Amino acid sequence: MSLTLCTLNLNGIRSAERRGFSRWLGRAKPDLLCLQELRAQRDDVEDELFSPAGYNARWHSAEKKGYSGVALYARHAPDRYHVDTGFTHCANEGRVLRADFDGFSVVSLYVPSGSSSPERLAIKLKYMQLFLGHAKALLAERRPIALCGDLNVAPTALDLARPKQNEKNSGYLPEERAWFAALQKQGWIDVVRAKNEGVPGLYSWWSNRGQARAKDIGWRLDHVLCAPSLAERVRRAWIESKAGLSDHAPVWVELDT
Repeated sequence: MSLTLCTLNLNGIRSAERRGFSRWLGRAKPDLLCLQELRAQRDDVEDELFSPAGYNARWHSAEKKGYSGVALYARHAPDRYHVDTGFTHCANEGRVLRADFDGFSVVSLYVPSGSSSPERLAIKLKYMQLFLGHAKALLAERRPIALCGDLNVAPTALDLARPKQNEKNSGYLPEERAWFAALQKQGWIDVVRAKNEGVPGLYSWWSNRGQARAKDIGWRLDHVLCAPSLAERVRRAWIESKAGLSDHAPVWVELDT
């Protein structure tokens, strides 16, 4: 038997719904769905969107209206949820939501973007540094666990269409790539790349400018990082590039149960 795990940055759940999110969910039927950038709170959406039929849903919205926020939709109810990371930086922005099931855990993670200003880049880099400690603590639990979400980093030159032109842009800065490498050194395995070794054009985000999507000038910013004990259960991993629900694409992993 297998289980499907999917992660998707919605760029606003209400916007994604106008693009067919509920229809996609009813058709795609992931067993576990990690969502980022809800840009909404409970009272902003209908019950059917907040908690779709057939799913146990939990949101962790940002305090600021119309900003950030993560969620988890699961076909089987988790044993518990957590929102604590052990640090307070960006804690009110709805960045992390963890679900524990019998035998494994899943984290929906939305790392801050650093592209809007030097101030936001500084906030992002501090968040990344603090999160390294949290990620290490998760691995120390020796539990099968997956970090899923928009990490806002293209880890190698293979993970974006124009690496040379973006060496000084957030998302591909040396210190951001070093952070991703540090996660891997801890033991986290980038299962999408592991199952698609050397494959070019494996993108999950496209700018809304310059016909980037039509020209496939993309970045792989959305990731599934697995602890070794879970990575060995991954059958396949892929990106659903034509879903059209937001400027990001759903990233999928199929696991042996």
